[in-house]
Amino acid sequence: MLDCQGCGACCCNGAENVREGVRDWVEVGDDEAIAGRQRGQKLLVRNADGVLHMKLVDGGRCIALRGSIGKRVSCSIYDVRPRPCRRVEPGDPGCLRARADAGL
Repeated sequence: MLDCQGCGACCCNGAENVREGVRDWVEVGDDEAIAGRQRGQKLLVRNADGVLHMKLVDGGRCIALRGSIGKRVSCSIYDVRPRPCRRVEPGDPGCLRARADAGL
């Protein structure tokens, strides 16, 4: 069984995105809870088209991710995480792709 708190790979910009130069990764709707919070101002960025996204740090990991990929991680905004983050399920194709990209 895959344990999200022992992984965190899906919280990193994928290898294919990196190869293609994609930096606008996790889209955040203007109607989402994190977008309306003061804390969100530090965690979000608008791209050239004005669309909100989670900031990426340290070579492409989500700014809200805490811990070490593949060891122990947590999300500092779990209760207000954006819709794309809520859609990820342990073992689904996106999860498995992210794990492979991270070498897990």
